[in-house]
Formats: sequence, C-alpha cells, structure tokens
Amino acid sequence: MHPKNPFSEAYDFDLLIRHSPELRKFVFVNEYGNQTIKFGDPLAVRALNTALLKAHYGLDYWDIPEQNLCPPIPGRLDYLLHIADLIPKPTLRLLDIGTGANLIYPILATCHFHWQCAASEVDLDALKNAQEIIDRNSVLANIALRKQGFKNSILEHIIQPGDEFDVVVCNPPFFKNRTDAEKQNLRKVRNLQLEDRERLNFGGLANELWYKGGEETFVKKMAEESMQFQDQVHWFTSIVSQKENLKNIKRAINKTQPTAVKVIAMEQGNKKSRFVAWTFR
Repeated sequence: MHPKNPFSEAYDFDLLIRHSPELRKFVFVNEYGNQTIKFGDPLAVRALNTALLKAHYGLDYWDIPEQNLCPPIPGRLDYLLHIADLIPKPTLRLLDIGTGANLIYPILATCHFHWQCAASEVDLDALKNAQEIIDRNSVLANIALRKQGFKNSILEHIIQPGDEFDVVVCNPPFFKNRTDAEKQNLRKVRNLQLEDRERLNFGGLANELWYKGGEETFVKKMAEESMQFQDQVHWFTSIVSQKENLKNIKRAINKTQPTAVKVIAMEQGNKKSRFVAWTFR
C-alpha cells in the first residue's frame, strides 16, 4: 500500500464496532487469534465499509443496494494518495467518472483530502443512492452529481464549458461482456474457496462490470474524448486492472499527442494494479 495509507495496519475492530455496532455480528477470531471478517461475504464487507467511513471520516450514513459493487476502501484510497503525489497541491478539483451507487472516490477525496468533487453516473438508480448518501451526510454537501444521459459518452456531456478540473479519476468496467464477467467470477470463487452464498461479493450491475470491448476500449474512448477538454483538465487518469491491456491503451493515448504519459503502479497485499495518467499541459 501507499506509505501514507492509514489502512495498511490491521483493522481496530473494537473501535469500528463502537462506531457501527452492526459490524459486531460479522467479526470472529481466526486460527491465528486475530479478529477479522469473511471478506467473501458481501454483507460483512458492506458492514465493514460503513464502520470505516463512520469511524475514520465522520459519516452518519453509508449504504448500497445488494446488487451493486462494494468497493474495498483501502485500495480506493491508495489511488487517491498516488493522485496527491502526482499533483502536489493543497486542494484539488476532482471529477469521478462512473461514481456508482457507492460514491466512494468523492467521499474519500472530500473527507481525507478536503478536495472539491464532482461525479458522473449513467445509471439512474445508482445516482439516486449516491445522492441519498450526500443528503444524509452534511460533510458531503459540496459533492456535485452529474447524470450522464448518453451511454456511449464518457467525458462528453459531463464536462461543461467553464469547468476546470485538476484531475479526472475513473475505475472503468473491466469485462467485455456478461460471459467474460461470469467466467472471471467463477475463477475468483474457486481461488478463494468460497461457498455459493458468498459469491455475491463479486456481483455488480452490467454498467459496473462490463463495457463492450472491456476496459481497453473504454480507456481508449476516454483518451479520444480527452482531447476536447485538454484546456479544462490538467491530468486524466484511469485504473487499468489488466496489465496486458497497457500496451494498447498507451498507444491510443499517445495518438492524442499528450505532453506526458505515466503508468503508476499500486500494490495492496498480493494484488498488483496500476493507473495510467496523461496530460496535454
């Protein structure tokens, strides 16, 4: 993890339970004598997220529908910590593309860094849930949500004349279609030796999980659209989950003739990831 990530140490479950008693029923002592939860259980992960956001960031409320993706907070914060290294300014203006029902990047950017945030979403139900999270937490009142009414657009129709952002962040859908998503889901279940009832943690709605052509096509289109907004955005960034997609993604970005392209590695435990960043400035 990033050296500044406060979640690199073991969770203080006693502290978390004090802030969110609902977490208690999911906590148990493992064979090594440590308190933990089953990270394959979506209800347990959701309860953990709620407790983390209440205990560390002062939220009064956070919840998502069962069918939506439940993001791991330490990994999401890592992305933003590397963004802070990339753009060393005291306050950033951030735009999150595809914020989802969980609103996690704007929440962390607001509460951990005190950045100014806007976020887009194509799914109306997800947008409603994100707005409810904002409405029920006064600390999030300055987050602005924007509905993407065009499913084939990413930045277009979201970035408006007069907008200025220091950074765009995005965690794109990484599967190519439903079949690809289900195949990868089954592999995860086997690798983690999860029971059938625990598979839901790798669920998610169609627009969250897959995009025709997968993350490679998504980021290529994002790069193409970024040319229109090169004077309004300092850095464009996107997570790239699959390392094998990097070569083609970088080639597509370089065709837009940016002044700089960076690939920034991230590591959380055994999981290795990265994001790509480019600028025209």
